[in-house]
This record gives sequence, structure tokens and C-alpha cells, in this order.
Amino acid sequence: MKKNPVKAALQNGEPQVGTWLSFAQVPVTRFMARMGFPWLTVDMEHSPINWETAAHNFASIAEAGCVPLVRVPRGDHDLIKRVLDAGAMGIIVPMVNTVEEAKIAIAAAKYPPVGNRSVGGAFHCLNFDASAGDYFAQANDEILVILQTESPEGVENAEEIYSLPGCDAIFVGPNDLKFQMRGPDGIDPTKEEHEEMLQKVLAIGKKVGTPVGLHVATVQDVQQRIEEGWQFLAIGSELKMMVDEAQRITSELNMINSSDLARY
Repeated sequence: MKKNPVKAALQNGEPQVGTWLSFAQVPVTRFMARMGFPWLTVDMEHSPINWETAAHNFASIAEAGCVPLVRVPRGDHDLIKRVLDAGAMGIIVPMVNTVEEAKIAIAAAKYPPVGNRSVGGAFHCLNFDASAGDYFAQANDEILVILQTESPEGVENAEEIYSLPGCDAIFVGPNDLKFQMRGPDGIDPTKEEHEEMLQKVLAIGKKVGTPVGLHVATVQDVQQRIEEGWQFLAIGSELKMMVDEAQRITSELNMINSSDLARY
């Protein structure tokens, strides 16, 4: 059975930098899976992606030698079971604020006796190049379980959550964390307050030995965060990459005066 290289790398303390898929259109995914990212995350929390499309994308990513991850809409048993049975090699669970929520998500990703994932399906083993029997025997060791810290409550409970067996890594959604830090007046926290909260997450992860990561915008951000000790980094998304490049091109075109542009 094929191993999960991203899980192994994180366990060895090696940073892993991937990106998000918002379109999850199979032709787009096939190209993105060949760009050199070790992992790609199909975002089913904030994108209109259905189950069948997700399954095709997991297969396209895996067949290109990349690791297919998925962010589920929430951390319940049914959603986690379905994405894993559809061939995802790991899950990212949003808004994990309590130890109980973390335990529910971890258990849903693990077969008994470790968890309560039900046995069935046929597509999951294909992406691991395994028989169903081998998958059932080894999936608990290879499925990557990443929990998201996105609120002050999550940070308050972080040490106990991060210490749970089966919690392979932590991922911060910085925008959600900032919004959740708003006071009763609706005012955002200061940049310094936000960064202080991020550093608390990083410090707790280091203390208990659980890799932590977050979403960033630039390569410079990736370099800075890796130097600080963050390991699981997502840079933008395929949507942002497309829009940024289109904006760059149109900005350059707008700098050409109308007479020059008329020659094109």
C-alpha cells in the first residue's frame, strides 16, 4: 500500500507547502497536481463542490503523484466518512473549538478499535494503490488528520486538543481567527493582537510536538513562517493565482497607450 508522504514529512519535522483548490474542476486539478506541490486541498467548506466532483479530483491528484486532501464543511462523522471513502488521503476539519469536537473528528477518520469509521466502499483503496484488505489494515496509519484552530476558544483549548492521539497537525485559518477575535463592537483585533494569537498557537504546537501551519499569501510569507517553525503551509489558491496573474496582465496592458494597443 502506498504511503502518505506528507504525513511522514510532517512527522519528521519537514515543512510541506501546498495550495487550495476552489474550482475543483478536473481539468484544472490535473494541471495543478503536476505543478510540484506535495499536496492539494479540495475545499468543500467554502466552494460549491459536490461529492462526485470531489471524488474525481481526489483521483486526479493521486494519479499525478500528489497527495489529495480535503477540507470538510464541518467535523461530523458522515462528512468525514464520505470524503475518505471517496479517496481523500487526509482531512482538514474547520472550527475545532473544543476537545470533544476534536475527538469526534479524529474518531470518524479511524477504523476500530481506534475510532468509529465504518468499513465499506471501494474507491478509497485505489488512490493508495492497495487492495481493500490492505487499506482497511493500514489506513489508520496513513490518513492525515489536520484540525483547524480558528477562534480564541480553540486557542484556549489548544494544548489539550493538540495532544490528542490522532491529531497529526493543526492549521490556522487566519481570517476566521481574526473575525472570531472581534469584540462586541465588531471591531477587528489589531495586527499585533492577531499575530500574538498566532504565536500562541505556534508555541503550543512546539510544546506538545504537533506540527502547526496556516494559510499565507506570498512566497515571502512562506519563508518567514517556516523560519518561525510553522510546517503545514498553504499558499493562496488556484483561484487567487489565476486572478493575480490576470490582474498583472491587465495592469500592464493599461500602461500601454491607446495607439500602441491598437496595433495588437
